[in-house]
Amino acid sequence: MPGMKRILLMLCSLVFGGLAQAQLPGVCTQAVVGVTEGWNSSHARVSLVERNANGQWVRVLGPFPARLGRNGTVWGLGIHANPRGATLKKEGDGRSPAGIFAIGGLWTTTKTPVKHDRALPEVKVGPNDLWVTDLNMPKYYNRYVRLDHPAATPWELHEQMKQTDYPHSIKLLICHNTAGTPGRPVLGGGSSIFFHIWRNDGAAPTAGCTTLQEQNLRAIISRLSVARHPVYILLPSAEYTRLRSAWRLP
Repeated sequence: MPGMKRILLMLCSLVFGGLAQAQLPGVCTQAVVGVTEGWNSSHARVSLVERNANGQWVRVLGPFPARLGRNGTVWGLGIHANPRGATLKKEGDGRSPAGIFAIGGLWTTTKTPVKHDRALPEVKVGPNDLWVTDLNMPKYYNRYVRLDHPAATPWELHEQMKQTDYPHSIKLLICHNTAGTPGRPVLGGGSSIFFHIWRNDGAAPTAGCTTLQEQNLRAIISRLSVARHPVYILLPSAEYTRLRSAWRLP
């Protein structure tokens, strides 16, 4: 694809050095935790928890109401081990990926600065910036791409990151099916999964992202520390209870 500059997603691999299919890593001392009532619910309660000097997990923010995929949740591709034979996240299924995921960088268009750890990279989104969801482009699928020119062709405009949509003015990457882990992205395994601002004051579900009220999203981002190896844990309540011990969940 002439004239295209690819920026590979190193953020997620930097968090755990490419670790995949594991329990909650011992180096993780900070987690965003989302819990739903069941697999088909598009509502969640989201908290930020941290492990203190005594090794105890303590809630420091939340719980905040959140909206998920319109069809609920399904197992995703993260740093956890999916159950054998489980149904997995697919492109266009309207479900949010469940499991444990590294947290990547920020992509923003907001004019109000987002307070965040400077070790967490921020991309100021402009007309050259794409996030590829096209299944016919396996080389670029579920990758951030910066063109050397403003998006102009129909394909470029279709893949262009949103420029003027308030709910997408602050986006924090959830590392589902992202580059940085061998064998990923899996083509068709789901793409463009972020935390972002919710739509219609929380009245609208998403296509697979996790959305929150702006002030709550900003509060979580402002406290995240790359040095604490933060993750996102999203599970139905029954699965969280069942896996808590084995996965070393907070």
